[in-house]
Amino acid sequence: MWGIVRILRRTAWLLVVAFLLRYSTLPLGESWARIGLQIGSNGFDFIGWTVDALGAKAEQTLWGAHPFMSEEERTAFARVYFADVARAQTIEEDIAVLYARPDLTDPQTATARLRAERDALRQSLAERQSLAEAIIEGQVAAVLVEQGYGVLGQLVPPIAMRFSQAPNLLVISPRDAIRIDLGLNVDPLTIDERARLEASVEAAEDVSALVVPIGGIALYPALILETSSLTWAVETFAHEWFHHYLFMFPLGWELDFAADSRLINETAANIVGKEIAAAVLNRYYPDLASGRVPARASRPAAQDEPFDFGAEMNETRVTVDALLAEGKVEAAEAYMAQRQAFFFDHGYPIRKLNQAYFAFYGGYQVGGVPGVAGEDPIGPALRDLRAASPTLHDFTTLIRGITTREALLELRDAVLGTGEE
Repeated sequence: MWGIVRILRRTAWLLVVAFLLRYSTLPLGESWARIGLQIGSNGFDFIGWTVDALGAKAEQTLWGAHPFMSEEERTAFARVYFADVARAQTIEEDIAVLYARPDLTDPQTATARLRAERDALRQSLAERQSLAEAIIEGQVAAVLVEQGYGVLGQLVPPIAMRFSQAPNLLVISPRDAIRIDLGLNVDPLTIDERARLEASVEAAEDVSALVVPIGGIALYPALILETSSLTWAVETFAHEWFHHYLFMFPLGWELDFAADSRLINETAANIVGKEIAAAVLNRYYPDLASGRVPARASRPAAQDEPFDFGAEMNETRVTVDALLAEGKVEAAEAYMAQRQAFFFDHGYPIRKLNQAYFAFYGGYQVGGVPGVAGEDPIGPALRDLRAASPTLHDFTTLIRGITTREALLELRDAVLGTGEE
């Protein structure tokens, strides 16, 4: 098995090298190439990751225990697995705290017991990971087939997900507008490494840069951030599968990261992911169906008075848009710095609030950062179309050929009868 995996990896790399050899030198005139050189060895190895993930999926398909388990055994197995992930993450956080203590002269010795417990737990989790993935995949697939996404009782395309330490995304936006001009995946970086990379790129290219964490990437299998939240995993599996589904239609064919199609695609995937997740939880994990838990929860500081984060963020985005439209770039950046401090004072520690922040998070207009999209009509239009559709599959059929904001708004007006007479 692993000999085949090594052959596949080498073949993939040879294909990439053959492609790159068409160029006698790197096209350094392109901003992506210059930024790529700054990223250097921190670029994420998609080919190696994909080959390894395919090997793990093939092994699980051929020899996995999933088909021989009852539904009760599957749900119990999944619950224990995610509880153990939570324990492993807690141990790792405890180790990090000990290493940060200035009064601790020998953190290596002080953390020996914790590290041994972590290593044993991590090995056990690695041995169980493929089976846990197969269980969640099967539960999500069963609901999707019932919702109309199957062909002769089989989900198309087949669902394939792999937990991993997800890469970060370096987002590049121009300073005078809010849009994604470039997005490059990098290895997971520490906070100080993110800040250094952002500062380097901004100084060299006169752009707005932000390194953001991501919950998943629609490779095949899809790369999913390791999580201790079963509810978040279910929703993300459904979300990323929908990206795979859209690859068969115009909405998924458009690969321009800065285009309207990305906003429509991501927002629609959020709608589908949440609705499918609710159905999966109601069927298999009814005690978890009442609320969605984030991949890694964070709590804002307690406030004496209610603070409407969504409304305040919306006001921030609308004001920034107006300043940039007037050509007041420095004023917009000064205002964002003030608002960043304002959010921090109210218990929301946003590390960096800039054009790239709005460009990235504005693409997730359902269930993303509240208010960050400002007055962009894509989110409301898709919600209107979902409300007007009898089923989730009907909604999908309606929007899967739409790739521009204008076409989406025309469709909404036609469906709702709100267009001009």
